[in-house]
Amino acid sequence: MKSVSGKKLCKIIENKGWILRKITGSHHIYENPNQDKILSIPVHQNRDLKIGTLKALMKIADLTESDL
Repeated sequence: MKSVSGKKLCKIIENKGWILRKITGSHHIYENPNQDKILSIPVHQNRDLKIGTLKALMKIADLTESDL
């Protein structure tokens, strides 16, 4: 699996229709208006997300590896 930074993942899900609701510390909180889901993405400078964290976020956001 390709590693992605938090900033890049934020851009990807914004293109998928997610809306940034607030920023709490280093976490960007997104909401999907079509579904009742909330996504919290850690954005720590430009470091890549850990694979387990990335897989969990992708599962919630219904993303596939090709979306990255």
